Amino acid sequence: MADHNEFGKIAEELAADFLVNAHYKILARNFRYLKAEIDIIAEKDDCIVIVEVKARHTDAFLEPQEAVNKKKIKLLISAANYFIEENSIDKEVRFDIISVLPNKQKTLEIHHIIDAFQSFEI
Repeated sequence: MADHNEFGKIAEELAADFLVNAHYKILARNFRYLKAEIDIIAEKDDCIVIVEVKARHTDAFLEPQEAVNKKKIKLLISAANYFIEENSIDKEVRFDIISVLPNKQKTLEIHHIIDAFQSFEI
């Protein structure tokens, strides 16, 4: 497995652990629908949370969350809609981004951006 793929898997594990520790219930991981993949689908406080995990070895070029473009957002929304319909869920849905970056001490730091897509124009 390529190094970046392994780093991505580590980041997803860290993100899932972070959410569980914050009292989220993980409903699905790596959920696929057509060309879309949702990294983590969780639930907290009667809300379904669609989580995109972004990891980078450095933020020299752009922050990890900046890699979530309009096309990716549309794919996530279509996959989320499918998941909601297939599971007959009647709850509010929110889209979050969890970014994972090494800090100056070379440990991985997690940033949870709640309701991340509100600032995007789709």
